[in-house]
Amino acid sequence: MAVKIRLMRVGKKKQPTYRVVVTDARSPRDGRFIEILGQYEPRREPSLINIDADSALAWIEKGAQPTEQASKILGIAGVWDTYQAKHGKQAAVKPKPRASVAKKKDASA
Repeated sequence: MAVKIRLMRVGKKKQPTYRVVVTDARSPRDGRFIEILGQYEPRREPSLINIDADSALAWIEKGAQPTEQASKILGIAGVWDTYQAKHGKQAAVKPKPRASVAKKKDASA
């Protein structure tokens, strides 16, 4: 079973709040989950990020793969730094660099 750490949307229409959850990769976004790790409220000023670092670290060590947005939130919460310090290696998931798009010059000038 592939396990992911991802965001689950809750809240009213046009007022999103997210839970950071551990779930099976095959389950739908707002469907069944294994454990709630924390919450993320982007509409607050400043944004609220509340993560249970011990549980998140335990799931990452077991092999759970965070999605791109979840890895950013875990990075802000300091879970990635703890993981790297504990294992002495780079994080398993790194942000992918964007490919630069070279613009072609028009020969019609």
